[in-house]
Amino acid sequence: MADKIEAYVEANKERFIEELKELMRIPSVSAQREHDSDTQACAEWLVAHFQALGLEARLVDKGGKPIVRAQAKGKSSRRVVIYGHYDVQPEDPADQWKTPPFEPTIRDGILYGRGSTDDKGQSFAHIKAVESLLKTEGELPCEVIFLLEGEEECGGEALSRYVREAREELKPDAVIISDSTMYDENTPAITYGLRGILTSEFTVKGPDQDVHSGAYGGAIANPAMVLAQILSACVDPDGKILVPHFYDDVAPLEKWESESIEKLGFDDQAFVGELNVPHPHGEAGHCTLERIWTRPTFEINGIFGGYTAGGSKTIVPASATAKISIRLVPHQDPERIRDLIVEHLRSVCPDTVRLEIADFATSPPVLFDVNDPTFQAAQEALRRGFGSDPVFIRCGGSIPVVSTFVEQLGCPVILMGLGLDSDAPHGPNEHFSLESFIRGTKASVHLLRTI
Repeated sequence: MADKIEAYVEANKERFIEELKELMRIPSVSAQREHDSDTQACAEWLVAHFQALGLEARLVDKGGKPIVRAQAKGKSSRRVVIYGHYDVQPEDPADQWKTPPFEPTIRDGILYGRGSTDDKGQSFAHIKAVESLLKTEGELPCEVIFLLEGEEECGGEALSRYVREAREELKPDAVIISDSTMYDENTPAITYGLRGILTSEFTVKGPDQDVHSGAYGGAIANPAMVLAQILSACVDPDGKILVPHFYDDVAPLEKWESESIEKLGFDDQAFVGELNVPHPHGEAGHCTLERIWTRPTFEINGIFGGYTAGGSKTIVPASATAKISIRLVPHQDPERIRDLIVEHLRSVCPDTVRLEIADFATSPPVLFDVNDPTFQAAQEALRRGFGSDPVFIRCGGSIPVVSTFVEQLGCPVILMGLGLDSDAPHGPNEHFSLESFIRGTKASVHLLRTI
């Protein structure tokens, strides 16, 4: 039967691709109000598509962009939620696209266009898997509920509100998400760990307005200089975080994790070459993948204050601001780390200036047990779909919706990415391998039949 389903995918893959291109032509940019009607149209397109496949589908309004909810019963009582998002990033910078961002174009087996990999293409693979199962077997092996949101790219709360309210109604045995990456173009992957995140900004304030550096310099503290001194007291030159007790709850890697990372044979020189930087950098005693996946960080996302236009303007600025983000690893509690950061910032700030710290936005880290039967089923599904052994990886980024699913639904979350980091998901010329799209569709079929 599996061969029959895969044959259906192969026979219909050109149509699948054309349908995906139709979906991508809708400029559902959630961050821009002028595209609100497009975002609505995209949600309605998906509802109509699901209904044409025989699923019960509707829009759910929870105060933000609409959530697309589609459902189909299955042979067994097991239930799977498939999550994705239909909104996309703005096309900027538009002048760096080789082809129009909302006119999907295929070159050398690669589909170019906004949303191709993030996340319309990856989500659509699961929709086509459900179609393939329904058309060949007449029903699904398990109950499936799609939840596709329209504000992932703009930080909306509609989906979180809905999941909290509908937790008893949903009650899935697993959640499936394809909004992450493979390890490389030939190696499928299951992401079993995500770093958490804290974001904030703080401002050092001095005089009420910019003042003449000849008249006042040397007699009052320079907020830009104080800001630099505070930041240098937070992280050492190698990237080690200097906040007291910051590392108290950071657990060492298990032996199998260290061995798995070593077997991946990550190429540091290729890594720095892609980014055009001279050498890798980071916390001593850890390789590049460990630094990205398994170690916490303190990053400065932006610094501003004082005069920044052309030429010179000899002033002591009134204020200076830094935007920061802190990546957390499993076992670190965001609330505790937030308190440690605030305490440290205040302790290293001199009394010659005023310090204002904005509220922190937080998302906790996540770590799953790869020995869970659901993860084993996903591993076999990817092996069958891609024809190669998948690997277990962690992700240096944060996906807040995963934490929501874990906290509210209490079930395994399978992160089976079909794209690549190099697909430029937020940049110009975003693209997605059509081979990965079709292989991902087949892998989804196998997963739904065995989960």
